[in-house]
Amino acid sequence: MTIDKGIPIKNIFYMLTYAFKELNREHYKRVETENFGNIHDMFAEILYLGISYLLKQGLHREYVDCEDTLSTLRGKLDVRATIKEKMRQTAKLACAFDEFSSNNIFNQVLKATVVLLLGCGDVKSARKGKIRKLMLFFENVENVELKSVRWSSLRYDRNTQTYQMLHSICYFVVFDLLLTTENGNQQVPMFSDENMALLFQRFILEYYRREHPDYGAKGCRVKWNLDEDEVPSSLLPTMNTDVTLRLGDRTLIIDAKYYSHTLQENFGKQTIHSVNLYQIYAYVTNEDIDKNGYQKGNVDGMLLYAMTEKYGKKSERIKLKAGNVIYVKTLDLSQDFEEIKKQLDEFAPVSYTHLRAHETS
Repeated sequence: MTIDKGIPIKNIFYMLTYAFKELNREHYKRVETENFGNIHDMFAEILYLGISYLLKQGLHREYVDCEDTLSTLRGKLDVRATIKEKMRQTAKLACAFDEFSSNNIFNQVLKATVVLLLGCGDVKSARKGKIRKLMLFFENVENVELKSVRWSSLRYDRNTQTYQMLHSICYFVVFDLLLTTENGNQQVPMFSDENMALLFQRFILEYYRREHPDYGAKGCRVKWNLDEDEVPSSLLPTMNTDVTLRLGDRTLIIDAKYYSHTLQENFGKQTIHSVNLYQIYAYVTNEDIDKNGYQKGNVDGMLLYAMTEKYGKKSERIKLKAGNVIYVKTLDLSQDFEEIKKQLDEFAPVSYTHLRAHETS
């Protein structure tokens, strides 16, 4: 089964296994072999397996602030509230106390997302039944308003790291299923371009980290090539690369892009997205500077687009005067995943270094 733009759902899962190492664990293996009708049905199965594993370990608990009127003192006495209780002629004490509880944001996000999926027509009835049984263990967990969740503020430590991947899946689900039309009607896309863009970028980075550790793949901040006495303006945008690969004295900066349309079209003419080209040009030319401020020609750039059905496979090469090369490549996500891996290997520094040697010979 495929999602829009012809990408097999199984390939989405493989991309997720690179983006999130947790999915390589044994208890997720059956996701790979099952044939899902749509992306949300697959996400529901991942959450089912993940939450089942969490329950075996025990849901995360932490101390939360509680206020209640009790017959005996617990924690601190709220004098003002207790006086009000006395005026109502109730023999209760207003108390403020800490309680070690599973009712925290980590579990609230999981519960609210599952409730959202239970109302989604794309999820199979049998799978809904399995997930619904798990919610019996979340009886004391509140159903948080997902639109108010500050995803960037969630912090994970040794006790909560198991939640990180599951919350990422929740984010994808929430982002898709909470989209609404102007009339307030819920619309359910197969998988949004915004989510695919996030997944595509992380997949490319983690693929090179896992399969080619010698390249030291990481996202880097590129410094502006300013005069030594010049103080950088606060108005200058930061330049953060998606993926930077290094092999010896060669560097390849990859900017991963996922669009509905790989190229822009103006008056019938197809061209590279100008903003993307300017961006990768800025990365390359500012990174490729020696101590005297001259370009060395040792840094190349690549605009890597997920291939769309409309424009098909593209491959362009732009050589700058200093010797730097900017490549424009497409990655076909609809093909067998082994072919995707083979294509990414061809983009790696060891391959393009051979290509550069051939070009200059």
